[in-house]
Amino acid sequence: MLLEVQQELESYDKKIKLMDTLFQQTNTHNTSAEIMQSIPGIGPIIASAFSASIDKGQVFKSAKDFSVWLGLTPRQYASGETNRLGTITKRGDKYLRKQLIHGARTVVNHAHKKDDDLNLWVTAIKQRRGVNKAAVAMAHRLARLMWILLQKNE
Repeated sequence: MLLEVQQELESYDKKIKLMDTLFQQTNTHNTSAEIMQSIPGIGPIIASAFSASIDKGQVFKSAKDFSVWLGLTPRQYASGETNRLGTITKRGDKYLRKQLIHGARTVVNHAHKKDDDLNLWVTAIKQRRGVNKAAVAMAHRLARLMWILLQKNE
């Protein structure tokens, strides 16, 4: 019985590897997916999902509009002189937001190993606010960076 379970797991592994190669092959023909894969935390699955839904991001006027569409911006409560920021709105595409946060989470988890500006920024937020808020902040930053690179087409 255990041999059957092992064979079943091996067949699933083969199917997953096949799907990964298919994602990579389709992304090599898509320039926007190649641009997105150059960003840390963005792999073939995330790049193909975003290129299928936003292509070059020409619908959005700015990077801020793109991150608002994803639901990665904090809800704002303002009255008179008081201005408070709440939790993220979660109003965009749930699947895209989830994938971007998972990609950002990997960047946050490995940020202490690198010494560039982006990773120093992530490490500082992680120490100040915690891992989960740092992951969402990183996802927000990745979304803005993704839109900028797609607009410049480089």
